[in-house]
Amino acid sequence: MRPLLEYTIAEHASVWDAVRVIDKAEAQIALVVDSNRKLLGTVTDGDVRRALLCGHDLKRPVREIMQCHFRWLPEPATERDALAFMGRNSLRQVPVLDAEGRLIQLHRLEDILRPKSRPNSVVILAGGKGKRLRPMTDHCPKPMLKINNRPLLEILLLQCVDVGLTEFYFSVGYLKNQIKEYFGDGSNWQVRIHYLEESMPLGTAGPLSLLPGTLSEPVLVVNGDVLTRVDFTRLLDFHAEHRSAATVCVREHRSQIPYGVVETEDVRVVSVIEKPQLTHYVNAGVYVLDSNLIQHVPVNTFFDMPSLITEALRCGQLVNAFPIHEYWLDIGLPETLEQAIGDWS
Repeated sequence: MRPLLEYTIAEHASVWDAVRVIDKAEAQIALVVDSNRKLLGTVTDGDVRRALLCGHDLKRPVREIMQCHFRWLPEPATERDALAFMGRNSLRQVPVLDAEGRLIQLHRLEDILRPKSRPNSVVILAGGKGKRLRPMTDHCPKPMLKINNRPLLEILLLQCVDVGLTEFYFSVGYLKNQIKEYFGDGSNWQVRIHYLEESMPLGTAGPLSLLPGTLSEPVLVVNGDVLTRVDFTRLLDFHAEHRSAATVCVREHRSQIPYGVVETEDVRVVSVIEKPQLTHYVNAGVYVLDSNLIQHVPVNTFFDMPSLITEALRCGQLVNAFPIHEYWLDIGLPETLEQAIGDWS
């Protein structure tokens, strides 16, 4: 169990400070305390992502987003007490306070249960030709390009293994034998790897039609050219907690318009904004899909993920966004590949 200090931040800290605690300590929570260690509020990974969607800046004070009405247990609470309390209240962690409200301990569900594996399957889309990276991809599939001596596809695999995922499906097409020869059946990584072999390009959703019909748990789908430090456990938990049919990871993207923008009503000018910066959320190439949603994917047909998400929305199914504030990079261009090699360690 980590020292309690690693979970705490001061009341004058920023949202970004809370993010660092959540990521570094892998607690999915930051505890806001005063100088006497009195617990003032809590901030979870979900609080941060909701704040991002509402337009909050990570530099803003954490008190603006912290939850002041939190659940807690009085000292001395045992692990058994905490486990029962978390079960009744659908919590993943619960702080323990003394009679003056000072933080004494943090019980985490992961520490108590220590699950060895998750039942979700993972699909990694590794069948593209990587045309924008030629000539590097003339004789090497894009997901097998190396980031500091390790293929990108292996980096993704290991990130999934680290959170207890063991059932993998690699969609392969272009130069597929290189991937199959390197990874085999996955036994070298103590996982099972199956191959969805595309006889023709099927897009980013089409390969899902090749999955076995026996899957019942939500499926994690990752583009094979994405490098990220997002915690897949948090993503899968978010999907379950929000009862989503689909969860789409999104990344904030800012673009600068190089001209003054003139807003009009009929022919009348009502405002002039000089070189405004626009902020949008863009698709990050990481998804969680309920297994029944995959039934909407046509068999052996080119079909992209935006079409599948649009179909889910058309059918009235719940689609949620999961903002990524962690490191994320699309390895699709020579310059981004070079950046990844410099960034990753």
